[in-house]
Amino acid sequence: VFIAAGLGLVFPVCECAVVPVVRRLTRKGLPAGAAIAYLLGGPIVNPIVVASTALAYKFDGLIVLLRLGGGYLIAVVVGLGMSRLFHADQAFRADLRPSETPSCHCSQSLLAPPEGDVRFPNLAGAIPLPFFHEKNDGFSCGCGHDHEDAALGGKLAAACRHAADDFLSVGHFLVIGAFIAALAQTYIDRKFFLGFAGYFGLPSILMMALAILLNLCSEADAFIAASFRGLMPIPAQMAFLLTGPMFDLKLLLMYQSLFRKRTIAVLSVFILVAVLAVALFLELVMGAALP
Repeated sequence: VFIAAGLGLVFPVCECAVVPVVRRLTRKGLPAGAAIAYLLGGPIVNPIVVASTALAYKFDGLIVLLRLGGGYLIAVVVGLGMSRLFHADQAFRADLRPSETPSCHCSQSLLAPPEGDVRFPNLAGAIPLPFFHEKNDGFSCGCGHDHEDAALGGKLAAACRHAADDFLSVGHFLVIGAFIAALAQTYIDRKFFLGFAGYFGLPSILMMALAILLNLCSEADAFIAASFRGLMPIPAQMAFLLTGPMFDLKLLLMYQSLFRKRTIAVLSVFILVAVLAVALFLELVMGAALP
């Protein structure tokens, strides 16, 4: 869990791209706690977000450190907590359970060579026994794909095919999220929040709600948060920067392709409580004065 929460430093992803990545890692047997830690930490604890946050806040090192430290801490705490509450077979959808046999990209299991001819429902006729010994050292799924080690061109084609599948699986969620974000940007006046800046905890709650509605990318949301300087205290801005990459409306939809409904409900509560706790702690330490 501790390693997975910081894995974005090596494999940086935004919150949209991390969902299909975690889906594939889960199928390969990644433990639930580590998968959730990477799911939450990867979109924040990565060099691209470090650079964008630094640029948006005019290279204010404190803001960058607070965002990375807060994101890592929340990812670890939530990952550990979820791993204690849910086993992998309880947390993830049934179709994401690791297969007991290897499989190819066509999602059909590779079968050990039989002792005679075999028939597959997706192929006409019987497959002669030599077919199994000529392909992939005696293993084949009968899909007709070549499972031998491919050359560079074949591997690139497979990577593009996987990328296309992942894009199509999450693309409609991005369209819905963009539509909601456009409505929020059009109809929500930022000055509305100014009257609540003096109340303890309330600015953070409002900024968390705004992050959920706007569905911003973690690699660009710092510029929106920075626009609230002078309107909202730093702890509230940090609540905005931590909530969006972990939980917003589009992620709530995308999580349905990864988790069971009960897991999503518990995970959502964990994330929101953890972010609010970090924001309130910062408000106690730093105060609620406007920057």
